[in-house]
Amino acid sequence: MSLLTRRRLLRRAALSATAAGAARTGLAGATAATTAASTVALGGCDSPPERATDPEQDRGLRFPDGFGWGAATSAYQIEGAAKEDGRGESVWDTFSHTPGRIRNGDTGDVAADHYHRYAQDLDLMRDLGLRSYRFSVSWPRIQADGSGRPNQRGLDFYRRLVDGLHERGIAPMATLFHWDLPQALQDAGGWENRDTAERFAEYADAVFRALGDQVPVWLTVNEPKTVVQNGYIWGHHAPGFQDEDAAYLVAHHLQLAHGLAVRALRASGVTGRIGPALNLHPCYPADDTAEAAAATRLYDGYENRLYLDSIFKGAYPQDVLDDRGPDSRMVRGVRDGDLKIISSPVDLLAVQYYTPIYVTGDGSTVRKWPTSEAEWQQIYPDGMYDILTRVTRDYGRVPITITENGLPCPDVPGADGNVDDAGRVSFLRDHFAAAHRAIRDGVPLESYHVWSLLDNFEWAEGYEQRWGLVYVDYPSQRRVLKRSAHWYRDVIRRNGL
Repeated sequence: MSLLTRRRLLRRAALSATAAGAARTGLAGATAATTAASTVALGGCDSPPERATDPEQDRGLRFPDGFGWGAATSAYQIEGAAKEDGRGESVWDTFSHTPGRIRNGDTGDVAADHYHRYAQDLDLMRDLGLRSYRFSVSWPRIQADGSGRPNQRGLDFYRRLVDGLHERGIAPMATLFHWDLPQALQDAGGWENRDTAERFAEYADAVFRALGDQVPVWLTVNEPKTVVQNGYIWGHHAPGFQDEDAAYLVAHHLQLAHGLAVRALRASGVTGRIGPALNLHPCYPADDTAEAAAATRLYDGYENRLYLDSIFKGAYPQDVLDDRGPDSRMVRGVRDGDLKIISSPVDLLAVQYYTPIYVTGDGSTVRKWPTSEAEWQQIYPDGMYDILTRVTRDYGRVPITITENGLPCPDVPGADGNVDDAGRVSFLRDHFAAAHRAIRDGVPLESYHVWSLLDNFEWAEGYEQRWGLVYVDYPSQRRVLKRSAHWYRDVIRRNGL
């Protein structure tokens, strides 16, 4: 494949799929460049999109006993308290305070004020009946400069949070890195610097030893692909660079950090389970041509296999390495023993699914399904089934948890104060049904976390997009359960649809 085609491929990858999960990307201007085919905008969540299946067919679907129904958040998106109790500056503090980077000039300085209102939010989780809560630990809250003695006040906050979850019968699931790299480490080269992976392992060890066995599940690095593509190719996320060669060196160091954190947990004696959190996108040829099939294979290499193969097979996919070339910083940056560290055995895989990708023969993409308020997100529940069954087929029966799935809606309380997000209900119902089919067909899926518990700071989109089950009125910080939250509570109570 020519260099020109490869570059086009990578740019389309960044456009159509990167921001899955908490990324919510800021691809507003760029997405217009993607070829649109059969695109139908959702246009709002006050009415559900046209369903591909009859909702009556989903009634009576029951999930396995003990299935872990949950919701997810991340530290920078909800905590606020950006300068309190010894927290240092992160790359997202710097990025969000840089003019022109974030929609409406928003920052995460206050966000949903969860740092001060965590007890109230824990009560909301209890009232929803959540069985699991996935949150992230803020690295600069634990180590202001990314190294050295941990900040006890920061550790104490997460201890209070974890204890509060246990008191309410909710299992904690902690993510170690959800993009808030300490700015001091960025100043020393960030993820382009191999040393950052070592610093991450030291930070992880401090958190393991502080929270101990109170956290049953640990996730290492959230969506390394989004850091790579949005942070280093397109520049829509912190640190805001546009350097493709640096981007894939960053990919390697993020994978190395993952492996070092796994080893740190084993060495600490803590008994929790651990694994990566990957945003995976099923890639399909846009037509029946051989060219589309070949382009899709390489596209999948960059989107999925670059991360899955290194963790589960101990090797980077050869087609991606060939495409990068022997003189690339990534290829030159891999040292003897690195892949053995990266492939340190894990206990589970966290999968985050938002959208499929359809690839043409020239490596560009087309859209075939309705999109949400986030233009990059095609609504295709069968993609959930396809990616889950593919992972199990290709990488074995590793236990899987879905740690993010959801969509944004322009939620506004009505005259009665309620938020009627019917489209979110329909979206979740269809994806739950797809997950149930995957379980039926042999996927060892053990939990499902809706993105997100709360409306929050959605990265480059600021507060423009609302992804939460719970509406947050930012001026007053008042919380309101949306229709989807009430519906989800019933799903959890029934353990199914």
